Amino acid sequence: MAGGIEPLEAGGPALTARELIDGLRLRERGAPAGRPRLVAAMIGSADGRAAVAGRSVGLGHPEDRALLRGLRASADAVLVGAATVRAERYANLFDDDDLVLRRELGLPRRPLISIVTRSGDVPWDVGLFAEPDTRIVIHTSGRRLDVPGRVAARVEIREAADPGGALADLRRRDGAELVLCEGGPRLLREVVAADLLDDLMLTVAPLLAAGDAPTALAGTALDPPARLALAGAWRADDHVFLHYTS
Repeated sequence: MAGGIEPLEAGGPALTARELIDGLRLRERGAPAGRPRLVAAMIGSADGRAAVAGRSVGLGHPEDRALLRGLRASADAVLVGAATVRAERYANLFDDDDLVLRRELGLPRRPLISIVTRSGDVPWDVGLFAEPDTRIVIHTSGRRLDVPGRVAARVEIREAADPGGALADLRRRDGAELVLCEGGPRLLREVVAADLLDDLMLTVAPLLAAGDAPTALAGTALDPPARLALAGAWRADDHVFLHYTS
């Protein structure tokens, strides 16, 4: 097990994932008009690949997983693409410590999960949909979707033409002020192209993967590329955690 998260500058105190997240003060930074503040959490190898053998878990570190779970637990909603839900087999996103954190923060027991899909191809078989305590909104555009009878989660289907529409809906109908985007790469590109990204937590894994796995963003080139400002840097063993703001 890792010994905590340390600042890259020598001599700083080691932090827990919770302490690092508290120090980011994401909620205190405020939300833009009409939508929640959006922070994205992504991981990539040193050569930029966002997955090994088709899943991001092969890049991870215990502190990276703790950081992701803490960001989830601190958010009002999680925004994720349907393809990522399928590839990562989403289930059991919150443990007892996460629920305690939410109670301490005065938040509802679980955040809302917003799944974005244009195709309407929802992975109803993943474990997330079998969890009765989980509330899910499927944001889609112009498609009629029926929720299968075997689904135990509380699922709503809402109209949203794009990620911006989904975020505006979460703000208007659910009062969301802080949303965590977990990708995948195509959704994150849409978010960046629409100038919706406020913060990026990027973990760099000490691996060289090569191959044709996706990068953190996928799709046509952004012209011009979106520029970020480095706001903080930490490490756990040989994994590096970078906080960028837009």
